[in-house]
Amino acid sequence: MSRSSVSLPGDPPGGRRAVAVWSIGVSVYFVAVIFRTSLGVAGLDAADRFHVNASALSTFSILQLLVYAGMQIPVGLLVDSLGTKKVLSIGAVLFTAGQLGFAFSPSYGTALASRALLGCGDAMTFISVLRLGTRWFPVRRGPLVAQLAGLVGMAGNLVSTLVLARLLHGIGWTPAFAGSALAGVVVLVLVLCFLKDHPEGYEPAPFPHRGAAYVRKQIAASWREPGTRLGLWVHFTTQFPAMVFLLLWGLPFLVQAQGLSRATAGELLTLVVLSNMVIGLVYGQIVARHHAARLPLALGTVGATAVVWAATLVYPAEHAPMWLLVVLCAVLGACGPASMLGFDFARPANPPERQGTASGITNMGGFVASMTTLFAVGVLLDATGDDYSVAFSCVFVLQAIGVSQILRLRGRAARRERERLVASRVETVHVPA
Repeated sequence: MSRSSVSLPGDPPGGRRAVAVWSIGVSVYFVAVIFRTSLGVAGLDAADRFHVNASALSTFSILQLLVYAGMQIPVGLLVDSLGTKKVLSIGAVLFTAGQLGFAFSPSYGTALASRALLGCGDAMTFISVLRLGTRWFPVRRGPLVAQLAGLVGMAGNLVSTLVLARLLHGIGWTPAFAGSALAGVVVLVLVLCFLKDHPEGYEPAPFPHRGAAYVRKQIAASWREPGTRLGLWVHFTTQFPAMVFLLLWGLPFLVQAQGLSRATAGELLTLVVLSNMVIGLVYGQIVARHHAARLPLALGTVGATAVVWAATLVYPAEHAPMWLLVVLCAVLGACGPASMLGFDFARPANPPERQGTASGITNMGGFVASMTTLFAVGVLLDATGDDYSVAFSCVFVLQAIGVSQILRLRGRAARRERERLVASRVETVHVPA
């Protein structure tokens, strides 16, 4: 029997009902990503609107990601204790309020506060969607379900790139951002009316203790697992190059450093998103069938990203050729799917009652790396007079740190996972047919 066909005791059945409920949850994540990445197509407009330089502009995204990363463990604990529906509802209220506030912000300070509020709500979405998947689908479907969630998120990025960018330049700042906030209201209604935390008969075991001791226990137990830490470093090392490119610095780099028009630069950003969606499906299918492919895929993505970035930055001409920029954007599309592999290390390392906490720890990785890189790029651009080759060199430093940690943890994580797999198979054998 192949590994992909193994079912574990208590596995949810999946099916159409699961797809319908999961689709409601993932629609919230879809809208959150639209709001999160909206600044990526509005970076130059924001700089003009609020009269700020590169460092101040990067502060928008840094603050948003700082809030997002800082919320990951608390959100994981909330999901484990309150359930998906309540956390997604709170998240939708917060990120909708943040997007609406950003639309009407009269000053740089109020705009910063709005992005922080948006980041707080955004932080509550992805972990909730991952938890929803584990509650409604069999374990063997986990890698594919997670990659599909990431794919839907990238579809939200595509909406920012194609739709919101056109609205911004067609109807103006306030109508574009305020109009997009209506999507948050729609998904909030869907969650309140139709979302269920789990199928009938698959209620999680109650947790009797909710105090500080419970919080410390959840965090400590998750962190002790090598798979959780390996997942964090895989997420850290793979996600941030594309996140930084799409969230803020890609459009200025392509327009200012590479001499492209906004329209052409937008098409290249769209290519990153489309590449992500295609590669996400491929990675999900590969890992669902060959679990051992997780680490080679992650390290291969890091290596390919480093090579193409280096080739672009040191190209011996004023501008890199279009074919190289196309290759760069296509390769950056693999970063998102590769970061999802981090959850495929953390998920089997933790029991169901710790899935939210473990996912929160893992999800911090890429956003801490993205936040660090966004800040470093902004500072280096101001210090070097907009020299993007120097500014983007910080990407390689973070990649080197991440790869060293992945190599350090991979052996221990693999041993622990084999032990858990053997135990689960023994348990499956003893379950009556």
